[in-house]
Amino acid sequence: MHYPNIVTVNVLEQTVNNERALLVRSSESDENAFAALFHLYKHKLYAYLLRLTESEMLSEDIVQDVFMKLWNDRSSLSEIDSFGSYLFRMSKNHVINHFRRMSHETLIIAEMFQLNDSAHNETQDMIALKETEKILGEIIEKLPAQQKAVYQLSRQDGKSHDEIANLLKISPNTVKNHIVQAMSTIRTQLRRHSDTLLILAGIAALKK
Repeated sequence: MHYPNIVTVNVLEQTVNNERALLVRSSESDENAFAALFHLYKHKLYAYLLRLTESEMLSEDIVQDVFMKLWNDRSSLSEIDSFGSYLFRMSKNHVINHFRRMSHETLIIAEMFQLNDSAHNETQDMIALKETEKILGEIIEKLPAQQKAVYQLSRQDGKSHDEIANLLKISPNTVKNHIVQAMSTIRTQLRRHSDTLLILAGIAALKK
């Protein structure tokens, strides 16, 4: 006599128990256990991210980034009840933050183009975006330490003013001031680079 439902439940329980054991061992810095978790989920996570982003390269990068963050915070892995749900939710938030940053950078580029009378096209815009991302990263790295931390928590991690204030032990008003000052510095510095960015974009477009 066969008991398919019982067998299915037993297999499911065994899978959950194995995953729980891997999480506990990973939280204790067991690299083999963490590698097992990675291989267990990497293909499913990649497929999920590909549907969200429609970009193979971006999906691969996010898979790597998410698991790197999990490893860096591995001490808390044993506290996760449903690793699959946690992983996919974390990855979705990563995608949202990525596109939020892209939107923010695109708006800055739009401002730069409005200040410049040179003709440009879609190819130039995309090239300028890549160059802007590079220069933007350099500008952010040079911001004062607390201003940089506030900016990254706000624009890159998507945290609210109150959340940042609690994390950094400062007032929400101080958070707001840091963001305003950081944005002012970024816009000023990018405008100084605007001519160079457009020239680089134009040269690259001619090579297409």
